[in-house]
Amino acid sequence: MKFLAITILSIHLLWILAVIFGAAFTRGRPVWSSLHVASLIWGIIVEVAPVSCPLTLAEQYFETRAGMQPYEGSFLMHYLDKLIYPNLPWWIVTTVGAAICVLNLAIYGGRFIRWRRAKAARSAI
Repeated sequence: MKFLAITILSIHLLWILAVIFGAAFTRGRPVWSSLHVASLIWGIIVEVAPVSCPLTLAEQYFETRAGMQPYEGSFLMHYLDKLIYPNLPWWIVTTVGAAICVLNLAIYGGRFIRWRRAKAARSAI
């Protein structure tokens, strides 16, 4: 069970990295862009609403089954707070997490505006 807990933790970290940096890799890939936008919206919901991430729940479940002490709260607060944001209030971590998602959505908004302008310019010809 400990292996499963570590595996889920690793997947969770990869998911968060994909949410943070996904816009850098999705340009020209509409399917991946759509999936990334959906993950950004989900990220904002998990950060600002009282909704638990399924990966967090899975980690806690497998940690309990392995005899480990499961953590309380979100993945970000438990692991990343200790690594990256020591001694910062939870609301700062939450705000930064949501802001990263909003920034990525703004990148997609800019891409969409440029695409619409290019499409309009082609139509005018």
